[in-house]
Amino acid sequence: MSQFHLRRGSPDDEFPDLCRNSTWMGRILTPAMYRRQFDRCTHSGVIFDDVIRPGLEEPGDWSGPVSVGCVAGDAQSYVLFCDFFDRVIEAFHGHKVTSQTPESDFNYDNLKGGDDLDRSYAVGCEVSVIRGVEDFCFPTHCCRGERRQLLSLARRALQRLEDELPGRLLSVEELSQEQQRELNLNLPSASQLRTGVARDWPNARAVWLSEDGSLAVWINMEDHLKLMSTRSDANIAEAFRTIYMNLQKLDGVYRDLKHPFIWKQQLGWVTSSPADVGTGLRIRVHLKLQHLPRHRRVEDILKRLRICMDSTESPAMHRVSNVATFGMSEVGLTQLVVDGVKLLVAMEKRLERGADIDELVPTQK
Repeated sequence: MSQFHLRRGSPDDEFPDLCRNSTWMGRILTPAMYRRQFDRCTHSGVIFDDVIRPGLEEPGDWSGPVSVGCVAGDAQSYVLFCDFFDRVIEAFHGHKVTSQTPESDFNYDNLKGGDDLDRSYAVGCEVSVIRGVEDFCFPTHCCRGERRQLLSLARRALQRLEDELPGRLLSVEELSQEQQRELNLNLPSASQLRTGVARDWPNARAVWLSEDGSLAVWINMEDHLKLMSTRSDANIAEAFRTIYMNLQKLDGVYRDLKHPFIWKQQLGWVTSSPADVGTGLRIRVHLKLQHLPRHRRVEDILKRLRICMDSTESPAMHRVSNVATFGMSEVGLTQLVVDGVKLLVAMEKRLERGADIDELVPTQK
């Protein structure tokens, strides 16, 4: 049997043009760093060019948020290419990677507030967490067989939740487009198609829904597993509690099945994107805001609060969420969003009265 040989030039010949690249990959990668990574390859076949390809195909926009511009093909990528990934993680999350294990606190009793947001402005929330499963490549690099094994594993794990939280597993292949829209399952984006996340779509993709509507689990969609709790009453505290309780149960089940979630001592929980390492936790709140999004200092305010705000299809509706997932505990990140949302609402109320908000602008966090 003939051996596979990847034909490439020297590192200097292959170094990409990064002059117009605004991603963190493009800002951090140097010829010397590229040379060090060039001949390395993980056990599953991930090379450094696989890692940086997303940032080369989507170089970003200097006027917008800075994306990481890279992905990990497997868990070993974070070890083998650590001198690159650590710098990207530090730049994106604003927190230094050290030999210390990242802080973790999922105890919802330590959260202050979150169930008391002003419903006139906060109209909904979503708390989600993603996890990678040990012994499998990440979606950017996994094969059809791995993806099918991951689905089989998830089916067995979720069946063990049935006694306490009944639900049903739905294959995306069997859902009509209308059913997919009802479940907020969008067709793969161009970026997902290019990076391989949506390879062989929708084969072996599924969503599990609890009967009471409190929890949804996406399987093989963006990552191995994504747990989501969505609420129309914007009760972040209850959504956070739902995620914690069921994540703990699934964590134990996957350990019993000999495929624990992927944890790295210096990074915490890791998945395909370095933008999600540490906790993998996202807290999103939908806010009705008319005046604040147009304020001259809104970008500075969001930066100081360490949150981001995206527009939606409705001009008055905005989605507020945490930027970082690394460097703070789960409770700390949730508290950051809760406190930030309350301050944004207080500012909006002042602007409605024609008052100034400068005295409410926080110092840099």
